[in-house]
Amino acid sequence: MPPRRPILLCLMLASRALPAQAALTESDFFGEMPVVLSVSRLSQPVSEAPAAVTVIDRDMIRASGFRDIPDLLRLVPGFSVAYSDFNTWTAAYHGLGDAFSRRFQVLVDGRSIYSPHNGAVYWSDLPLAIDDVERIEVVRGPDAAVYGANAFAAVINIITKTAAQVPGEFASMQAGDKNMRGLTVRHGGGDEFVRYRLTASTQQRDRFERDVVKLDGGIPSDDSGQYFEATQTSFVNGRVDWQAAPDADVMAQFGLSQGNWDAGNRTSSLGSLLEPTEQDSRAQYFQLSYRKAESEGRDWQVQFYHSQNRFDADQEVDFSAPLPGIGVVGVNQYVLQRRTSLDLVVNEQWTPNLRGVWGGELWHESVQSPQSYYFSGAQSGNVARVHGNLEWRVHKRVLLHGGALLEHHYFTGTDVSPRVAANFTVAPGHVIRMGVSRAYRSPTFFEENGSQVFTNQSGDIVDVNTVPSEGLEPEKILSREIGYVGQWLRARLEMDVRLFDDDIDDFIGDSSLDLYPLDVIRPKELQYANHGSVHSRGGEAQLRWRPLPLFDVSAYFARTLLSTGIPPDKSLGRDIPQSAPRNSWGLLARFLPGGGWESSLFIQGADDVKWLADGDFTEGFTRVDVRVARRWSWQGNELEAALVGQNLGDDYTELRDTNIFSRRVYASFSVAW
Repeated sequence: MPPRRPILLCLMLASRALPAQAALTESDFFGEMPVVLSVSRLSQPVSEAPAAVTVIDRDMIRASGFRDIPDLLRLVPGFSVAYSDFNTWTAAYHGLGDAFSRRFQVLVDGRSIYSPHNGAVYWSDLPLAIDDVERIEVVRGPDAAVYGANAFAAVINIITKTAAQVPGEFASMQAGDKNMRGLTVRHGGGDEFVRYRLTASTQQRDRFERDVVKLDGGIPSDDSGQYFEATQTSFVNGRVDWQAAPDADVMAQFGLSQGNWDAGNRTSSLGSLLEPTEQDSRAQYFQLSYRKAESEGRDWQVQFYHSQNRFDADQEVDFSAPLPGIGVVGVNQYVLQRRTSLDLVVNEQWTPNLRGVWGGELWHESVQSPQSYYFSGAQSGNVARVHGNLEWRVHKRVLLHGGALLEHHYFTGTDVSPRVAANFTVAPGHVIRMGVSRAYRSPTFFEENGSQVFTNQSGDIVDVNTVPSEGLEPEKILSREIGYVGQWLRARLEMDVRLFDDDIDDFIGDSSLDLYPLDVIRPKELQYANHGSVHSRGGEAQLRWRPLPLFDVSAYFARTLLSTGIPPDKSLGRDIPQSAPRNSWGLLARFLPGGGWESSLFIQGADDVKWLADGDFTEGFTRVDVRVARRWSWQGNELEAALVGQNLGDDYTELRDTNIFSRRVYASFSVAW
């Protein structure tokens, strides 16, 4: 159980502060339903969207105290978030999670950051400061009718601040436990036609406890040892917004990052010797978009971007002592990933009650990694897609949505992802939503053709970790949902409820084989295959309550039930039903007692989870974070100092039972001028 004193203290502070600002009016803090852009690429209130969506705004980001962007997904119902290894984060929505986030489409200002290599999202080398994030829109459920393959379970769209939003100078610093260090500086300027911002940052983290002892019958197990998970990443990014004409604007962005990371482990397992303890990471991107409003009823945007991620980790391991005859084995974790995309989106309003969006995208992606694709060589492929979605108000109380996306993928051929939904306004401010959609997830390069092979100095194969698949079908999901969006003006409360029933076919997972009997370091090989069906059902609710300007509460609860047609004699058949917490919940409360003071409380709870693949069983946990801050002005400058305590209760584990997240505290200071 979580400690109660921090919770009671914050509630007492809030109750004492409530009367202080009772004179403020409703318009000071409570407006209409949030407007979102991500669900259908049409600007619409959340009550009129064809799918459930969570908005994480700037106030929530600051109040959370999180300094890593993926941590913000802890504020979304149904999400499980964990730090994996090799400086990789993972997340799952309604379970089925492993070390990678394969079933999401993750966008930054419309630019995909989903890895074509293994489906991961490389948050640790993303050249983006959390201080530059304006909001995050999370579409909860499939959205392939708009974004195509891999918008399978959810879509996460990170929207950054425009250059006009951040004029002048800004600096922030953090320091705390687990070697946490951070420095971010930003400069914004320009004139009425051209605005720009430039951000530079360096961040350092030690993720978990380094020395881990696991006992098995009172004796240290093979997993006991040292775990090296630490990041030191520096980056720079920039954005230019140019008002080229009264009806046209241009946006350009770039980003560069470099990371020097510790990773891997050293245990009694021989396989741990094949994990380099130092990594070099570099990422870069360039993005350009042009938007034109041709008339009141038509505007369009064309966007181009190119991104590249490179990882490198080399070492030589002498196995002569533990395994005579093997000799020196070379480890080369070099991976180079590239993606180039050209995208067109057209919004049209034909009548006051009928509007739509249509467009298309072409992209090329490639991966080079000699050790990860030993048998198949460098990988590359093209994706083409066209989409169209309509919104038709047939009655003042009835709003219909329909659309589809046609996509050709280099592995799985041509698929169509449709969606239909209807929103019924049963009373002012109260909407019932019903929808059904079909989505696909294409296999990654590594799932389809991965062949991770290690050789000695003589060129002999001494370990095969992964072999290519025998040809994969895309995963398919048929998702049905009933939702409710409500707003009580007098109570100053917003609520969103979603009931879902999803059928997944051709689930892709790995199997353990023994194809190479000469393997002596790790005797089994992994191969990806389509294993069968998964059924997911449950419900989730989220609310936002702002009774006064000084008190803001966001909370959620989710319940997920998983079953599978995969036989229980296979590990996936046993693990999938346990891969989502049966119950999970969270609360973020922010208090503004006056005088520039601000305090916030974050609580997250989840039941037991069995992470898939090489993930472990992790026990349920309750995490409590507290943040206390004060803002003030000094000689025309805006300053803020804050103290944040994370996980003030008991230690818990994430993804692996060796990833121990312990109590930690950090302080931050920022100034804007």
